[in-house]
Amino acid sequence: MNPAPHPAPAPGLPGRRSLLGGLLAGAALAAVPALAAPAHAGARPAPAPAGPRATRPLLLGTYTSEGGGGTGIGTATYDTGTGAITPGPVITGVENPSYLAPHPSGATVYAVAEQSAGAVTAVAIGPDGTYEVLGSRPTGGSGPTHLSVHPSGRWLLSANYTSGSVAVHPIAEDGSLGERTDLVTHSSPPPGPGQGGPHAHQIVTSPDGGHVLAVDLGTDTVYTYRLDASAGTLTEVSRAALAPGSGPRHLAFHPGGRFAYLACELDNTMVVCAYDPATGALTPGPGQSTGTGSGVSYPAQPVVTGDGAYVYLANRGHNSLTRYAVEGDGAALRLLDTVPVGGDWPRQLALSPDSSLLFAANQRSSTVTVFGVDPDGSLTGAGAPFPAPVAVCVLPLP
Repeated sequence: MNPAPHPAPAPGLPGRRSLLGGLLAGAALAAVPALAAPAHAGARPAPAPAGPRATRPLLLGTYTSEGGGGTGIGTATYDTGTGAITPGPVITGVENPSYLAPHPSGATVYAVAEQSAGAVTAVAIGPDGTYEVLGSRPTGGSGPTHLSVHPSGRWLLSANYTSGSVAVHPIAEDGSLGERTDLVTHSSPPPGPGQGGPHAHQIVTSPDGGHVLAVDLGTDTVYTYRLDASAGTLTEVSRAALAPGSGPRHLAFHPGGRFAYLACELDNTMVVCAYDPATGALTPGPGQSTGTGSGVSYPAQPVVTGDGAYVYLANRGHNSLTRYAVEGDGAALRLLDTVPVGGDWPRQLALSPDSSLLFAANQRSSTVTVFGVDPDGSLTGAGAPFPAPVAVCVLPLP
């Protein structure tokens, strides 16, 4: 089934898939090879022999319903020292897995099915490194673009972009998913300038585990919920209003748990937000520069190093990465620089578990670029871009 198109974007705003039809027509994309032969429950490559460096697994999200796109969840390994990526087989039987999230146990990974009839899929990771698709459940909405696992490991949270709703599914002991326990649609406030409705873009749990936050690009609002750990239902407790037309997209928490950094894709800003664990209230500060100059560069996603010292931001239109120093125990960001990402349209970023490597999934160039993270937070390119069809998500596993 091909996904139904998302609502027409406002002038100057790219659609959800960033004009995939045009980019797939490019000769560069036609030359990108597939990761490897598909395998329904194939084994990922065996770890490299023990030595001074190790290899760890890497998963890749893509779109499967577009010509020239992927055929499932890509698997690979990466060298923890050099960042070099080695391709593996593809996990097939998973539709449009444009975002991936791991279970805290490491035994399961979950994928959205970004299409008109939205769904979430569970994939088990065996002790021997094999993968098995455990099945899918409908989200009750359309165009899911993000999901995350509650720290308890008992609940999967997902955000439906097109329908502007968030869903909750129970997770069984084997990692499979049960029937949805809640669905909340963002019916107010009214959509922001140029928006036809709510567009839930992200759903995450606060570091203290006490609240669930949903970022909605269409209503320029971050909603805070309390999750009933027994029933799997959400109760709204707070809202944070962003500047009208700012288009909040994704946030990342500082490890101290009192501040979060929110990328606003339509007004080209980064916003430092104070977070109150007692009430769940998020208080946004003023928008800050992304260092990309005038115009809109569609910032996509921030990530924070494990020690909380640096924040990186992907800028799709500028094809760059912005580096910020974190100051005041998380309360402030200081813009340091921007560097070329080495690809086209960096949709998503991920740090390796030890924050020594930064991965960027570049949608239009169908590549993943890798950077070494130096002690001062500066980024050093780590080898040639890795070919990955319509790369929209990269997930390094521990």
